[in-house]
Formats: sequence, C-alpha cells, structure tokens
Amino acid sequence: MNKNKAIIVFLVKFFATYFILFGAYSFYLNQTQKKTDIFVCSPITSTVAEHVYFISKMLGYDAEIEQHSEELSIKYFLNGEYVSRIIEGCSSVSIIILFLSFIIAFSGSLKSTVLFGLFGGLLIYVVNILRIIAISILYSKFPEYQAILHDLVFPSIIYGLTFMLWVTWVKYFSKLNKNATG
Repeated sequence: MNKNKAIIVFLVKFFATYFILFGAYSFYLNQTQKKTDIFVCSPITSTVAEHVYFISKMLGYDAEIEQHSEELSIKYFLNGEYVSRIIEGCSSVSIIILFLSFIIAFSGSLKSTVLFGLFGGLLIYVVNILRIIAISILYSKFPEYQAILHDLVFPSIIYGLTFMLWVTWVKYFSKLNKNATG
C-alpha cells in the first residue's frame, strides 16, 4: 500500500506541476504571439532566435534571422541561404516544463530542487541553442538528411540530456533516494 501511495503522490505532483506550467506557458503564448496580418513570434521564440544568431556569429558563421512573414516562425540564414526556421517548439520551454515537473514530483530539499531546476533548465536551453545551430549547419551541407536529422538525431540529444538530468536528480538529490538508502 505504501508503494502505491508513493506512485500516486508522484503522479499527482507530476501532472499538477505539468498542467500548471503548461497552462501558464500556453496563456503566455496566446498573449504574445500574433497571427493576424503580421506574424509575430512570442518573445521567448525571438530570444532563442537571437541567441542562435549571436552564437552563430561568435562561431564565425555568416548568419541572419528575420521574422517569417507568412507563419509564426523566424527564418534562419547561413551564408545568405535560408536553411531552417525557428518555431515555438524550438524554444525548449516544453522540455524544460517536462524536466521541472519530474524533479518536483521526485522532490528533494527546496534548495536542491530550485538550484537543480535552474541549472538543468539552463543547461537544456543552452544545449538546445547549440542543437539548432548544428542542425542548421548540417541542413545546409546535407539537405538530403533533413528528416533523419530533425526527427531522430537531434531529438535524441535534447531528450537524452533531459533523461540524464533526471537520472542524476533521482540518484543524488531526490528524497526518494534518501528514503531508499536511509
């Protein structure tokens, strides 16, 4: 019965956190994106695009970004060639919400939960920026592999990182591990 209670508590905490964060993010997107005569991406999508642009320039690439005029995306150019688009799904916010929901459901101390949540969220964001740059560079060099790169290779990077962070969380910081070993 105790084991079932722990599973139920985990599920309630996970889904409550997920739906609260996802609901807040959805509200934010509805308030900030514009889909009328002029398309305007949310500020977080624009910020991701600006970080992709900035780091691309730092790495020596001739990069440009511009708001797409026909959809909610930002065009990303390398060497004058339109190679990819950055959409809301590229922001990594949905993955960070999933990550945070898990660590809150398997909570540790407040301090470790907050610090690991911030560190993990930032790490996911930075790796995501680098992932967008890498996928765009590879798109320009190997356009015939776009589907494999986008649908298989690059999701495995971001989800693999998230999984490794979850394992680290459970093994070293969550109360679950302390209860099991204590």
